[in-house]
Amino acid sequence: MSTKTEIGTVKKQQKANLKPPPFYQVLMHNDDFTTTDFVVEVLQRFFAFDIERAVALMLKVHHDGKAVCGVFSRDVAMTKVELVRDYARQHEYPLRCSCEPV
Repeated sequence: MSTKTEIGTVKKQQKANLKPPPFYQVLMHNDDFTTTDFVVEVLQRFFAFDIERAVALMLKVHHDGKAVCGVFSRDVAMTKVELVRDYARQHEYPLRCSCEPV
């Protein structure tokens, strides 16, 4: 498609080369102080896991040292990390959460 400019010449319109935004995975890390019940609560509250799925992921974090809680756009992933960190601090747990590109 072309458009007319102010001087009367025709300029070819370029198509934007848009890429979908990159996705980030949110990771939960194991520690020796945060209770398993609290981890399950966090997974249900912030990641909308049902009880079975939350317990399964909590066990994966416990046994493997970390696990992916979900994959989101960058802003959503960073927000979830901050929400989890703040909630854990409010309850005096050192629960660690991070995000990294997929």
